[in-house]
Amino acid sequence: MEITMTTEEDHKSRTARSYKLLLLFAMVSMIMMFAGLTSAYVVSKSRTDWLKDFQLPTAFYFSTVAIIGCSVTFHLAKKAIQKDNQSATTKFLLFTLVLGILFVILQFVGFGQIVENGYYFTGSESSITTTFLYVVTVVHLIHLAGGVISLLIIIYNHFKQKYNSSQTLGIELGAMYWHFLDLLWVYLFLFLYFFK
Repeated sequence: MEITMTTEEDHKSRTARSYKLLLLFAMVSMIMMFAGLTSAYVVSKSRTDWLKDFQLPTAFYFSTVAIIGCSVTFHLAKKAIQKDNQSATTKFLLFTLVLGILFVILQFVGFGQIVENGYYFTGSESSITTTFLYVVTVVHLIHLAGGVISLLIIIYNHFKQKYNSSQTLGIELGAMYWHFLDLLWVYLFLFLYFFK
């Protein structure tokens, strides 16, 4: 009986390591893609049509706060499930979802603010500055869509009571990815703020 339990625990441990390693590989590839985009952004600053006085929309500041909040609530959800506190886990996962949706809404509000200020992302009235901003933020939003889908799956599995203090892998993987998305957006926001 003890040998069977040890074998099962060993299998769970190897499975968890495999999934975490796959997620890390995916995150490294995303880092490389954004490194390429931000490098192209820096190189393009020497162009004559680069906007020198461009300001990030205020909605992007609020969206940054929202995504940092996502990391905090996801971390709290992970801590709650490790203590078998199902109701707190539910609350924090739902807060994470609300903050994630708020982040997306604020990004689109930010795009609207940019257009209201007379800057366009495509077409004859666009500039290389706004086009790069659009590409970088939309690519991040696409990755965030993956995060929202995974969060919905985690919430569904949580309601089906698939997580507890001995089975936290799904929530751990989701938290890793959301922390990554958070750090990635903070990096992009600071990059866009200081390298304009």
